[in-house]
Amino acid sequence: EVQLVESGGGLVQAGGSLRLSCVASGFTFEDSVIGWFRQAPGKEREGVLCIRTSDSSTYYGDSVKGRFTFSSDNAENTVYLQMSRLKPEDTAVYYCAVGAGRRTWGPQLCTGTYYYTSSIFTSWGQGTQVTVSS
Repeated sequence: EVQLVESGGGLVQAGGSLRLSCVASGFTFEDSVIGWFRQAPGKEREGVLCIRTSDSSTYYGDSVKGRFTFSSDNAENTVYLQMSRLKPEDTAVYYCAVGAGRRTWGPQLCTGTYYYTSSIFTSWGQGTQVTVSS
């Protein structure tokens, strides 16, 4: 059984930084797709960053380009989302998700509909709250 556990969320002032972690069990990141998504109250789930590990193809959402970065520690089976220059509009619950890697790459894997992205990313963590105060 795949389990993903996120941590690292919290309350931070605008302009600050946070690093979210996602530890996987029952799954290895080799040859997979990994995604970080977020959902703010009253809004649809949004793909923040998605990566195909076989060739490191990466998609960054326009709203986070230049501010958020992905990293991983394969030995610890952990991936990270480093968030810098945070804005109040980054406030949301952040989820990591994984899925099988052998698929055609494109931004739609990250930006597609809720049902489409849920079909690609088949395992999800419980989420971690990020709140950015102004």
